[in-house]
Amino acid sequence: MSSQVAKAARRVTHELHGIVVSAGLMQKTFIFLNSPGQKWFADPKHYLVHDPNSSLRTGDVVSIVPGWPTSKHKRHVVKKIIAPYGTPAEERPPIPTLEERIAEREAQQAARKERRARAGEEQKE
Repeated sequence: MSSQVAKAARRVTHELHGIVVSAGLMQKTFIFLNSPGQKWFADPKHYLVHDPNSSLRTGDVVSIVPGWPTSKHKRHVVKKIIAPYGTPAEERPPIPTLEERIAEREAQQAARKERRARAGEEQKE
C-alpha cells in the first residue's frame, strides 16, 4: 500500500539532462547546468540538486527529476548518471532509486509523527 506522497512521486515525469558544474563544495549537493554540449539556451539555468551519496563529480552528464525540498534552494534530486567524467560510475557510491527515496521519506515522516506525538503527551502531563 502506497501513501499519497509515493503516488505523487511516481507520477512526475519531468526530467532534465545537463552537466554537473560544481560538485564536492557542499555536502550532498551539486550545481547543475541545463545546457548540455554545444546546444545554446537563451537563458541557461543553474539548479542546486540533492545527491544523497555524494556520487557525482564535476563534468558528469546527469539526469535530474523534481523531488522533495531538502533545503531552501534544493528542489531536485539526481536520477542517473548518463555519462561519467573521470572515474567510472561503477566505482562510485550508488544513486538511490525512486523506491528507495520514497521509503526513506516515509520513514522520516513516521519518525517525525512519533516524536510529535511523544512531545504532545509530555506537554499534557
